[in-house]
Amino acid sequence: MFLKKVAAGVALSIAASAAMADGHAKCDIAEGRVSIVGNEFPAIQTVGTGAIACANDNVEVKTNLTADHQKINLAGMSTTPAEYTSAIVANSSIVALMNEDVVRPLDDLVAKYGQNLKKNQLITVNGQVMAVAFMANAQHLVYRADVLEKAGVAVPTTYEEMLAGAEKIKSMGLMENPLGGAYKAGWNLAQEFTNMYIGHDGEFFKAGTAEVTINNDKGIATLEMLKSLTAYMNPDYLTHDSNATGAEWKAGNVAMMNMWGSRVGPLQDPEGSADGVADTTKVAGPMTVAGGSTPATTLWWDGWTVSKNISDADASATFQALTAAIDPSILNEETSSQAVWLLDGYEPTDQAAGVFAAAQSGSVPYPMLPYQGLLHTALGAELPDFLTGKEDAAKTLADVEAAYAAAAKEQGFLK
Repeated sequence: MFLKKVAAGVALSIAASAAMADGHAKCDIAEGRVSIVGNEFPAIQTVGTGAIACANDNVEVKTNLTADHQKINLAGMSTTPAEYTSAIVANSSIVALMNEDVVRPLDDLVAKYGQNLKKNQLITVNGQVMAVAFMANAQHLVYRADVLEKAGVAVPTTYEEMLAGAEKIKSMGLMENPLGGAYKAGWNLAQEFTNMYIGHDGEFFKAGTAEVTINNDKGIATLEMLKSLTAYMNPDYLTHDSNATGAEWKAGNVAMMNMWGSRVGPLQDPEGSADGVADTTKVAGPMTVAGGSTPATTLWWDGWTVSKNISDADASATFQALTAAIDPSILNEETSSQAVWLLDGYEPTDQAAGVFAAAQSGSVPYPMLPYQGLLHTALGAELPDFLTGKEDAAKTLADVEAAYAAAAKEQGFLK
């Protein structure tokens, strides 16, 4: 039910926008400490900058925006007092923080300071508001229109068509490695498996249980498709996160890839791009695979939390600063292209077309189960053995299931 509400909220915000609020909300924070940890892409940088603007003689505000945020946020929120008063999170990353009881319910702060927040921004778990969402996201197709035109390749709607197009581009000598992707071993690679497995209509767990069930024909087909795609990628693909993949794109080395909507703006920015790349960078919806109708992607929200292990003054200051940071007045020509904002006044941009298409084509939210993160970690650690030829698909998936089971038993999800 919770996931359906989140999906409905994202779809509602995507489907309609309202008039932009006049003027930026004033912070008016009397005292407190604000310390934010989160990812480093442009939309989150905008939020961080907005929070910093609330600093004054009695209020310290600082941010640590890094690609390694998920490696440090839990540890930084587990101390007393917590090093970070807020973590910017998404569907998956909030679960680990909730499991360890380091984020606080926000209902009292919403009642006091959140009158202008929209209902679909309030991420509710078990009847309590645990985060405030400010943007929607999804991975979808990004392509070079000029390269596809030269090769006579239609914009793919399936991964099979993408593979055929990549082969044609390579055989014509237009590009050596025409495909890109955030396949870095760890979180990124696990996310690609999750997308592709969903596209195969796979089930991660036995119904109503925490017992994993991915070592099956659909899991094997998922791995085989991932490996087929890597044959057309830079040989160092296991080191490429979204930043590295974006750099490959801007250098003019890639013609097609599955990429986050929040990354499209920088890809279409001529600054730092090879000639002709930015102008010919286009987006389309997420692709399907194996004849299925469910897009091989996931819908996401990004939002912020408030630490549990901090004083009430710091909690109030953090909530107020971040609420001000996502006031609709932040929207302008530059920031509107950074994300699909869940804010009044957001007018969809061309860069948002892929995320809109994902929401409208039946894409499902990333599973927000308390043990999904354990499976994600196991996938990220074990899948490279298959892609590098050390193990076959069935053995790799068996290793994933064993690693997950050990972690799930330790956490009490399995006996």
